[in-house]
Amino acid sequence: MSKTEQFISEVDRVSAHNYHPIPAVISHAEGIWMTDVEGNKYIDMLSAYSAVNQGHRHPKIIKAMEEQAKKLTLTSRAFHNDQMGPFLTKLTKLTGYDKGLMMNTGAEAVETAIKAARRWGYNKKNVPANKAKIIVCEDNFHGRTTTIVGFSTDPLCQTGFGPYTPGFEIIPYDDTDALENAIDENTVAFLVEPIQGEAGVKVPSEGYLKRCREITKKHNVLLICDEIQTGFGRTGKMFCSEWDNVRPDIITMGKAMGGGVYPVSGIVADDEIMMAAFEPGNHGSTFGGNPMACAIASASIDVILDEHLAERAHEMGEFFRGELRKIDSDSIKIVRGRGLLTGLEFNTPCAHDISVELMKHGILAKDTHGTTIRFAPPLVITKDELAGAVEKIAKVIGNLNGK
Repeated sequence: MSKTEQFISEVDRVSAHNYHPIPAVISHAEGIWMTDVEGNKYIDMLSAYSAVNQGHRHPKIIKAMEEQAKKLTLTSRAFHNDQMGPFLTKLTKLTGYDKGLMMNTGAEAVETAIKAARRWGYNKKNVPANKAKIIVCEDNFHGRTTTIVGFSTDPLCQTGFGPYTPGFEIIPYDDTDALENAIDENTVAFLVEPIQGEAGVKVPSEGYLKRCREITKKHNVLLICDEIQTGFGRTGKMFCSEWDNVRPDIITMGKAMGGGVYPVSGIVADDEIMMAAFEPGNHGSTFGGNPMACAIASASIDVILDEHLAERAHEMGEFFRGELRKIDSDSIKIVRGRGLLTGLEFNTPCAHDISVELMKHGILAKDTHGTTIRFAPPLVITKDELAGAVEKIAKVIGNLNGK
């Protein structure tokens, strides 16, 4: 039995089977490259679902982690620490909001935004107690907590986990008429992904988010943009909502906020929302805002800004999709995306098999919903590296077609 087979067999034996990974066992990584236990090298074309925008083990982020680890790692919020204030000052200046609230995982950030919107609705909009409604979209992915899966439309995520939390209405994505028709006097928020990543990198119509902002403003409804996957340079702007010149009321963030080395998440919003929603004791997290997380997140943001990774993502993404569109194959339905977040959709549910074949050719990517492969390499990838990846992708697709 190979090392790979040994590790996979062990995981199958001792872990819940809640994932179906590509059968590569990674032991170390640097930049865009990952190496498995057999010594095989791969280009990482997933970036841990966009959590490694800065590249694996970026030296500035690792240095910040090591330096902070020598001093202080955790206090809980029972006490102050010397890292959270400076970090939130940096984050609020970057985003242009009054306050931030730090958590750990993306799902926690979404839960925090939901709680903020509901409490704002009761305290500021005078919605009757327990009547607050939040509008969400079909094919959304906002996390896997019991509240969040209750408004998922993916049977695999939802089935068997009820009863589901009330207070959510689901409308079609990229449909502003449906949004306006769904709003009533108890509606407190519209929660939306600027690009639906897990659904297959679905990019909405031009101006969609701007129109959503106009509608929510008109009806005094909060606009919450889930930028956990699309934030921190991934789509060619610091946050994807900037493409429509939209300022959401709340932004949820995570993934690349931790630089690929530590789970960090949170929300940003203005005082009107934060002060109406939160008071000592009604929301929190033992690890939220811990000094290790703040030091790492601060360095992670610096890398994105100093290395102009958002601008780089835009340039490299345009090149990558242009090259993918040159692949001559009847199997390909469409290439779509923004920045270095790209969906390659096929006419048949062959995406998983192609992902496995890509692994054999030194590319690690992952299918979603059977028909689409999501490509999201670290933003430090070069044009030559992308060109080399496209050659391999074209070869694998060509083999599928018997060419």
